Formats: sequence, structure tokens, C-alpha cells
Amino acid sequence: MRRPRQPLFLARASYRRRRLRDAARLLPVVGVFLLMLPLLWPQGGAGSAVIFVFVVWALLIGFAAVLAHGLDQPETPSAAGDD
Repeated sequence: MRRPRQPLFLARASYRRRRLRDAARLLPVVGVFLLMLPLLWPQGGAGSAVIFVFVVWALLIGFAAVLAHGLDQPETPSAAGDD
């Protein structure tokens, strides 16, 4: 009979860094979806669509800046004890 597998525990810093990288990869996909969303609106809302596009654009820039700041932090190999 096989022994049960031990759960895999990752260091907290490397786990967060991986999730930040995943979010950075997903941000353009979400951005394209949100920027294409006004195309589905009825034709009467051109003014609100322009406002929506610029608000989404500003939010994407803000999220990208936050993600870039988080990814810019140096990776510490001695953080293995930081669980």
C-alpha cells in the first residue's frame, strides 16, 4: 500500500510572487474584454461608452502599476522560513 502524499507547502513569498505574475498575465485579457464591452451596448450610449473606455483605461494603468511595484521587489531566497 502506498503512503499518502504529503501536501506541498510553498514559501509565502514565492507563492505571492507567482500569483502576481498570474495576475499580470491575466490583466491584458481582462482589459481587452472590458474595452470591447461597449460594442455590445445600444447605439444611443456613445457618450457613456467613451467615459467607460477611459475609466477602464485608467484603472488598467493603475492595476498595472500596482502589479509592477509588487513584481519589482527582489526575491529573497532566505524567505523559506517565512511561512
